Amino acid sequence: MRHRKTGRALGRNSSHRKAMYRNMVTSLFQHHRIETTEAKAKELRVISDQMISLGKDGTLSARRLALAYIMDKNVVARLFADLAPLFSRIQGGYTRLIKTRNRYGDGAPMAVVELTRTPTTADAAPAAV
Repeated sequence: MRHRKTGRALGRNSSHRKAMYRNMVTSLFQHHRIETTEAKAKELRVISDQMISLGKDGTLSARRLALAYIMDKNVVARLFADLAPLFSRIQGGYTRLIKTRNRYGDGAPMAVVELTRTPTTADAAPAAV
């Protein structure tokens, strides 16, 4: 029985799994959208929402927690300066998961994880006259 055990093992040991999640979160904030398997995407959504909440907090301790998890200092700076203000008025739902296809080779269900708001979409919105 798996009572009180959260998260997916994904067939990896804990250090490999943690490194994979750290790389995926960093890539998501760099590119605003990544494609991965559904199981990984569902776990990534939880972690990325936590990181955006840290960015919304904006304190020094929140920045240090984000720096401890995200692999690139520039990505953390963009998270706190550019991404967090976009989500400042909403309480959740920072990412969306779109199921796409089955992967050729092993048939794994794939999904795209993307941020619901990006700096480029905010800039591209038509100005009110």
